[in-house]
Amino acid sequence: MSLRLLLVEDDRELRATLREALLVEGYQVLTAASLAEAIAMYGQTQLEEASTPAFDLILLDLGLPDGDGGDLLVKLRRKQSTPVIIISAREAEGQKIHLLDEGADDYLVKPFSIGELLARMRVALRHRGNQVRAAVTRYEQGDLVIDLANHRVSRKGDAVHLTPTEFNLLARLVRSAGQVVTHRQLLVDVWGQEYLEHTHYLRLYMGQLRAKLEDNPAEPQLLLTEPGVGYRLLDTES
Repeated sequence: MSLRLLLVEDDRELRATLREALLVEGYQVLTAASLAEAIAMYGQTQLEEASTPAFDLILLDLGLPDGDGGDLLVKLRRKQSTPVIIISAREAEGQKIHLLDEGADDYLVKPFSIGELLARMRVALRHRGNQVRAAVTRYEQGDLVIDLANHRVSRKGDAVHLTPTEFNLLARLVRSAGQVVTHRQLLVDVWGQEYLEHTHYLRLYMGQLRAKLEDNPAEPQLLLTEPGVGYRLLDTES
């Protein structure tokens, strides 16, 4: 199961950029653009009781339109140990020290690279017992090249145009290349928990992917079916 993240950021463009990068890495990402929205998404009960955390990690901006992100950190630390990484343009040393003392796991000053953010996230998660490796974001097999980081797919040197859902489904298989990904995992990771019964979605979109990526879609050699279980993308070493 993918790790579940809450991204709290009011800048629409940055929020979209970070969300896309995190999805490529295989995380489940929920976003909030304000303090009130973040608190609502986390759940008041979660903030008041020592229950199982709703998220595996939180990326938290400070300058939100309805308050300071640091207030959410303080609320969380009363009952929860969810890793929190502050992402802020504020670079005053005193502020950093204060928030780290309040329980932040890390403090990253904007602008920052996606690579650095992902590395710091892996460290924070590792400290909580979650061993997270850098995701596989490039796949090459024969004349097919899939570059998840740059959102590009090419075959025989020509660009292959995929719909957002087709790309997300393919990306999920790339991240587990050579391994069977169950119907349940694909439905949850690509469409969401509420789509568990919609297995026809998988058949439809897998058919569309095969039509675009396979030499003979009726006899697929890359996007393989594991009857009654799920699907598998051929390992690059096969």
